[in-house]
Order: sequence, then structure tokens, then C-alpha cells
Amino acid sequence: MARIAGVDIPNNKRVVIALTYIYGVGLTTAKKVLADNKISEDIRVKDLTDEQLNAIRKSLDEYKLEGDLRRETQLNIKRLMEIACYRGIRHRKGLPVRGQRTKTNARTRKGPRRTVANKKK
Repeated sequence: MARIAGVDIPNNKRVVIALTYIYGVGLTTAKKVLADNKISEDIRVKDLTDEQLNAIRKSLDEYKLEGDLRRETQLNIKRLMEIACYRGIRHRKGLPVRGQRTKTNARTRKGPRRTVANKKK
């Protein structure tokens, strides 16, 4: 397995797909990195040369990835909670943040149903 940005990417997948295993690299970024380094998207990770791997690593150094990106995201959420804005309050309560309905649905954020006595009428 090739190791890029602290992540082992799978050998038997196409490079463009394997790069998306890195947190912060999506399909668009992966395609852009490969195009900048003139590497085919169809080549498998196991067929990459050391020079190509180093070129990909160097290109990805420009982006904020993995731990740094996760840390920044968590700090952004923490800041919203500290200033007690609407989004921060929703994060704190564990409810949907982006305006979704909660009367029905929202089970992913709210967790399993807890029955309340005398609710039916």
C-alpha cells in the first residue's frame, strides 16, 4: 500500500479513486492533482512509480488534509457553540443544523425514538 498524507491508500484501485480515501480530497481535487502532474487517472496505485508518488505527495502538501482539516472543522463548530448563535445551539442540542424538519425524520441526529407518556391523542 502506498502511504500519502499519513493514509494507506489501496493498491488495487485506480489512483483517482484511491486518493479520495484521504480526508479532504474529493474527486475534483484528485483529478486536479493528477492533471497537474500529468498522471493518467486510469492507472492503478500499484503501477505508480516512486517519482509519481512523490509528485502527488508534493501537490497534496498545498491542501489542508486529515488531522489539520478535522481540527479546523471541530474548532469552527466549537466557536459557533461558544458564541451561542442559532447553529451553535443546534449543535449543542444535537439537532439538525441546516433547517431540516424535526417533527418527523431527523433520526440520525436525534437518535432512537424515546416514547413519552400520554403523547397520543
